[in-house]
Amino acid sequence: MKFSNSITSVSPSVTLEFNQKALEMLSKGEDVVKLTAGEPDFPTPKPIIEAAVEAMREGKTKYTNASGIPLLREKISEKLRVENHLNYSPDEIIVTNGGKQALYNTLSAILNPGDEVILFAPAWVSYGAQVKMCGGIPIFVGTKMEDDFLPKIKDIEKAISPRTRAMIINSPNNPTGTMYPESLLTELANLAKSQDIFVISDEVYEKLSFDEKHFSIASIEGMKDRAAVINAFSKAYAMTGWRIGYVAAPHSLAKQIAKIQSHLSSNVNTMTQYAAVKAFGVDISEMLEEFIKRREYVETRLKKIGVPFSHPKGAFYFFIDIRDYLTETYPDSLSFAIALLEKAKVGMIPGSAFNAEGFIRLSYASSIETLKKGLDRFEGFLKKSDR
Repeated sequence: MKFSNSITSVSPSVTLEFNQKALEMLSKGEDVVKLTAGEPDFPTPKPIIEAAVEAMREGKTKYTNASGIPLLREKISEKLRVENHLNYSPDEIIVTNGGKQALYNTLSAILNPGDEVILFAPAWVSYGAQVKMCGGIPIFVGTKMEDDFLPKIKDIEKAISPRTRAMIINSPNNPTGTMYPESLLTELANLAKSQDIFVISDEVYEKLSFDEKHFSIASIEGMKDRAAVINAFSKAYAMTGWRIGYVAAPHSLAKQIAKIQSHLSSNVNTMTQYAAVKAFGVDISEMLEEFIKRREYVETRLKKIGVPFSHPKGAFYFFIDIRDYLTETYPDSLSFAIALLEKAKVGMIPGSAFNAEGFIRLSYASSIETLKKGLDRFEGFLKKSDR
């Protein structure tokens, strides 16, 4: 059978594949420490669950507006205005099945075949894949650990061509945990305006900003009309399985995204939308404090182990430099990660999944007890590796 070129050119999500492999080993009774998926180990707060149950009991189980229930879009609009200084009306907000669909719908609405999208590597695994699925061409601009994985304007300028349509910014960043300072975002905004480049700002980890306040590029003067803001409830409210996110975009683009949504999936699960409304009133400070404790623990351990890494200012990942441990036995990060999982029973994600060979991603969205167990094994594995 012949398949679509845009689909056959895409590889499955490596993060989900590694996570699934770890889960399969666990199901067989193997003692695996899973530090793979970006998924908080906290349960969804009870008020959110109760709001969904109440919605079902009240008969709120039918179709909704494809863009989302008005109450939720009003809440998102208010949140963006108060917390991010962004003035998007409810009509400029589309509720989606997680942040992934928000991104996909946006790319679908702006890309024509052959259009190029600039991505900053290390880049989340789905960016390049989705660009290809929408007929575009991903153009990776590399960053360096010694620069905190922040892109250089001169490198971006070299990557721009007459076919450049957009760039994707992700801050706080997956997989590095870096945060883009306002000064850099201002430079990126000026570049986007001067070169007529659309900006997609993935702000899914916004509330997991630990060292400095999150800043949205869309709040810079002149950027609202050339930017789309992607966000979701998954990470901040431990709602990964609920699959709910949103995109805020200028009205003309929002109309096109809403059209795509109406044909693609109608609306997001109705009860989930009412649960998301409740999320805005839930206190997540304890969860954030626990993430900070976990980050401090992992950072202390990695320093003692002696492996280089970047200090994560946000999200819940460490991006670890394993280049000194790549040998004939483990020539790349994929073979290293497979051996780490099979021999030491620790699951992490190879840097090659993020277009950054020589690194491995550790998710600290697990208890300190679990992290200790995993890092003990990781340290033992490194000691046994030939350098």
